Amino acid sequence: MYFTDRGIEELVERRGDEQVSLEWLAARLRDFVDVNPEFEVPIERFATWLARLDDEDDD
Repeated sequence: MYFTDRGIEELVERRGDEQVSLEWLAARLRDFVDVNPEFEVPIERFATWLARLDDEDDD
């Protein structure tokens, strides 16, 4: 288990029944980067990865 799995598990336990929009998620990611600018690059990579999940060219 990766260390980050703990946070993911907590997220599922606390908010797993909620439904959110991608617009809401994008706003929360922006808020997070505003408070934690050192995470700008990983959040950018994560957002780009999510945006391109269905791209067939990215194997």
